Amino acid sequence: MLRTTALKLCLKLALAGIVGLMAVPSYAASWTLDPAASSLGFAVAQGGGTLEGSFGTFDAEIDLDPAALDSASIRATIDTGSASTGSAQFDGMLPNPDWFNVADFPTATFVSDSITSKGGNAYEAAGTLSIKDTSAPVTLDFTLDIDGDTAHAVGSTTLDRSNFGLGSNVGSDQVGSSVTVSFDLKASK
Repeated sequence: MLRTTALKLCLKLALAGIVGLMAVPSYAASWTLDPAASSLGFAVAQGGGTLEGSFGTFDAEIDLDPAALDSASIRATIDTGSASTGSAQFDGMLPNPDWFNVADFPTATFVSDSITSKGGNAYEAAGTLSIKDTSAPVTLDFTLDIDGDTAHAVGSTTLDRSNFGLGSNVGSDQVGSSVTVSFDLKASK
């Protein structure tokens, strides 16, 4: 009898421990972006070549632990007025209403809905990109390498500029519709 009671007590305690572990939420690791060591660029067909540019000012709130992707999140904010191509002609057009409309919409944002592993160090962040007054789903493909308290993510996505009302008065024969956005981010805990 005593042996049966002791066995039941041990089983109850073990079950309570398992349930307790299941109830503990997993938390992602918070990372602080190093803007000086990071870059955010874009490339689009223009004429017979490729027009490349970058954003000089951007930030991101990153909570990501590869072992706890269910609680991972990314929120990036881009200062659209910091876009630069190195061409005075294009740089003068980008802040205007037909492009980024910086006066009314000084920032663009990306907010992740989910982050999934693609195997190895490859990941995918599905979320919403908002530029001007338009939001659309976007998927970022990236690699992530973590070494202690430092992380390095490199990735890209391709979007259709017309989905965001960018350069609506400029035909795709002058500036391509597909824009590749690339990033190389370094962060620390």
